Amino acid sequence: EKERENVIGKYQRFLQAKKKPHHRHSQHQKISYPRRHFQFQSRPTTSPHIPQRQTRSPSESESVLRQFDMNTVYGPCIGMTRLARWERAVNLGLNPPQEIERLLKSGKVQQESLWDSRI
Repeated sequence: EKERENVIGKYQRFLQAKKKPHHRHSQHQKISYPRRHFQFQSRPTTSPHIPQRQTRSPSESESVLRQFDMNTVYGPCIGMTRLARWERAVNLGLNPPQEIERLLKSGKVQQESLWDSRI
């Protein structure tokens, strides 16, 4: 009888120890960083880094496109044209700026990304 109570007591302590979180965070908060980052980050309707304008000089246009190349919100840019990256971002629901599409379809700017010839 005593041995049985001893075993039951050990088992209950074991179950209680399993319920306690071993980390500072509780069990329901254990989400990996990238998933948590994208899960709670609101998607921008327009890029806050690219000001909207109607006309730009060629150097200003390239500057805007370089900012688009550097913005990781829209995914990697290696191995694809800027327009293909913009279209992929649209298909993924990332809402890239419409100005980027307008600049790329005008034909007056370079289609390859900033990193295309460097990597």
